[in-house]
Amino acid sequence: MKQVEFLNVVMPFKDKLFRLAKRLLVSTEEAEDATQEILLKLWTKNSAIEEYKNVEAFAMTMTKNFCLDRLKSKQAGNLKLVHSNYKDENTSLQRQVEANDSVLWVEKIMEELPEQQKLVLQLRDVEEYDYDEIAKMLDMQPTAIRVALSRARKTVREKLLEKHSYGIG
Repeated sequence: MKQVEFLNVVMPFKDKLFRLAKRLLVSTEEAEDATQEILLKLWTKNSAIEEYKNVEAFAMTMTKNFCLDRLKSKQAGNLKLVHSNYKDENTSLQRQVEANDSVLWVEKIMEELPEQQKLVLQLRDVEEYDYDEIAKMLDMQPTAIRVALSRARKTVREKLLEKHSYGIG
């Protein structure tokens, strides 16, 4: 596979790789490094890349595994989850503050979820993959994904309601 063909295959989902890496790792810099590493690994496998049915799913699985290995490594002792906020320029300052506060709380709650629920929630609700794609990436049954997603959403919903009902907790 030539460089142009490779770029045509990989570039459409490069941002998804980065967002997944950013969800799992500490910072933008860590996520950029992980994304670059995955793209490099894909390039070294470029002769075999055409054999994969879904290159994007393969790359997402590689990213997930790379990031989890990174989190388990000794050099990752102080890594934590971070996610960037997206702002809508048309909203009032008050609404922006409230939205940012809610996003921060959701991120905080997601940090506390079990690893599997965190990954399923990220892939389904943030990256918008369908259940079959997530099943392949995480090597899980679609029903197990639905259960994990349901539990994750329920936990996030309950903790957000608790926060809004009782104030900052």
